[in-house]
Amino acid sequence: MKLSPRATIALLPLLLSACFSTGEESRGISFTDDRGVSSQPYPSNHKGEVLAFMRTYLNNPVGIREAQMAEPVQRTVGGRLRYVSCLRYTARESDGSYREPRERAVVYVDARLDRVLENPGDACAGATYASFPELEKLTR
Repeated sequence: MKLSPRATIALLPLLLSACFSTGEESRGISFTDDRGVSSQPYPSNHKGEVLAFMRTYLNNPVGIREAQMAEPVQRTVGGRLRYVSCLRYTARESDGSYREPRERAVVYVDARLDRVLENPGDACAGATYASFPELEKLTR
């Protein structure tokens, strides 16, 4: 059955409205959406996740020096309460030299690594660092 152009135009709003829903399933996937949970779970595997991430984040993860990490604490990031762990390290540059230490904030959502902030600002203010020798032992 072939519809006339007028019938097609008249049915278009009805067909489009079938594509939309007001239910929970219509929301997009977001790694930072807390889905209504008022408190975030503690990231118990934070060191393992940071090591796995840093292996891919750094061009050359070999030869890291002065690695330190703070235990995750709850901080407000982007208006939401998240666990944040601060990380300091000195990575070897491509020419073999070392520059000043870098500081990063690792943000966790639902106890999993969500993102790394390259400019942590207040997220790492007052962090208590401990040595993180596992990061210094990374290989390619």
